[in-house]
Amino acid sequence: MLYRAEPHSDKNAAYSLGFRTPQEAELRTSIPVKVGLKTQIWPANEATVAAAARCLAEGGLVAFPTETVYGLGADATNPAAIARLYEAKGRPSFNPLIAHVGDTAAGERIARFDPTATKLAEAFWPGPLTLVLPKTEDCAVADLATAGLDTIAVRVPAHPVARAILRAFGGPVVAPSANLSGHVSPTSAAHVQSDLAGRIDLIVDGGAVTVGVESTIVGCFDAPILLRPGGLPRGEIERVLGRPLARPPQDPDQDTGQPLAPGMLASHYAPRAQVRLNAETVEAGEALLAFGSNAMPGVDAATAVMNLSARGDLNEAATHLFGYLRALDSKGARAIAVMPVPHHGLGEAINDRLRRAAMGR
Repeated sequence: MLYRAEPHSDKNAAYSLGFRTPQEAELRTSIPVKVGLKTQIWPANEATVAAAARCLAEGGLVAFPTETVYGLGADATNPAAIARLYEAKGRPSFNPLIAHVGDTAAGERIARFDPTATKLAEAFWPGPLTLVLPKTEDCAVADLATAGLDTIAVRVPAHPVARAILRAFGGPVVAPSANLSGHVSPTSAAHVQSDLAGRIDLIVDGGAVTVGVESTIVGCFDAPILLRPGGLPRGEIERVLGRPLARPPQDPDQDTGQPLAPGMLASHYAPRAQVRLNAETVEAGEALLAFGSNAMPGVDAATAVMNLSARGDLNEAATHLFGYLRALDSKGARAIAVMPVPHHGLGEAINDRLRRAAMGR
């Protein structure tokens, strides 16, 4: 086995997890997409990796773990597969995708690396960093994946299952988060099942992720720009570059309305319940997402309480963020009150996700 499977996965079995009826799927989402696939969930091992690579080669959709969140993979060179991916997620096609590759050499076949990009790749790949770079002239990635932009987002993931699938497939794989567009990102196979069963072909169960928020995205333009904070803190990147990253532009492009990179839409990562930030009290009917001490007025009346990190550890908080938002959302609270989270280190990414979640769906 390449990676530990969750307890609900039997290494000798494959489970059919399609919706029971098309009507049930319609209750789960208003996105008009054909459902009825018998989505398989298999534990991560060599046989599953080989099956995942075959599925991708045949135009299928495969969810698999990365160190950040679970991704929904499709052959990056196959426009029909990419169109299926957009449809399955209900994702707008103007929102570009990240191409995942097995190593820097594979990245250089689809993107033009300048000295800054090379320095960052050498320092942080494989890992939770995505670089936005100009496409090569012979870039094989379909234009649909890049939303018609002349740039491409590229990442080399660190998770052993993701890397094994990329090696077995032998080409670039686009892999946005494996959830319904705008919903809370998935950090376990069960989360993927909840959102996408009946819509995709295969879920590779590699257990819970380790980082818990999506990759940091840096645009390598005239000056490197932080386009999306993520699982690699800004400070670590700036130490390697020897200078500060430029501030991110406003969410989507002011002229076209198109995001320059994934994860920049104003409303994103949202549970069904309203999210109330920087809460100092818990109001009637609210659940509490705490950080550090739980002590605050009204906490005893909260419908549910979960603590991102009782000891105030931002790495632990990032790992728990999406799973706890999903868990609290399932309690039926009218809103989720969120205690303040520091902005330094991974706190920048955590607060970015919480801010977008608070915009609603």
